[in-house]
Amino acid sequence: TTHYLFIVVVAVNSTLLTINAGDYIFYTDWAWTSFVVFSISQSTMLVVGAIYYMLFTGVPGTATYYATIMTIYTWVAKGAWFALGYPYDFVVVPVWIPSAMLLDLSYWATRRNKHAAILIGGTLVGMSLPVFNMINLLLVKDPLEMAFKYPRPTLPPYMTPIEPQVGKFYNSPVALGAGAGAVLCVPIAALGAKLNTWTYR
Repeated sequence: TTHYLFIVVVAVNSTLLTINAGDYIFYTDWAWTSFVVFSISQSTMLVVGAIYYMLFTGVPGTATYYATIMTIYTWVAKGAWFALGYPYDFVVVPVWIPSAMLLDLSYWATRRNKHAAILIGGTLVGMSLPVFNMINLLLVKDPLEMAFKYPRPTLPPYMTPIEPQVGKFYNSPVALGAGAGAVLCVPIAALGAKLNTWTYR
């Protein structure tokens, strides 16, 4: 009983940590201007939790279930901000589910091989999540207008957006985010597997 109670506690806390990773990337104002940071944090946070739960249960599909929980939580938060009078696009809901499905697919296709899930699945998550989320952000009506017109009341003055940074220092934020995410997701996935081992002990 204590073992499964621990899993529930970790599930709730890791989900909250993922959807607020870095805090500023959860909202339109900084999600757009800090896309590379968004890609790295979201892909690594997703993969460590997904690998942990998938190896704990041993069932392909667990990673998608984990991503679905995060998506539901984030839509609830989006609805809360909308109820406070902020525009619909003020909160960006990250696209986790397709990347988690690729992770599950790699686990299933390799006959539940843990190391293949870490290596192949982690790479697929790191490469796919930035692409899916760039498409997601392109659907936002006007992210910079949102940033200037609707600043968050909790945003410190020194973090107030001054000018758009997309494309200023990087020719392709999608490529950079995908590359960095793919490189980082493999060791992060290994960490998730190690956490799973410690839990069994």
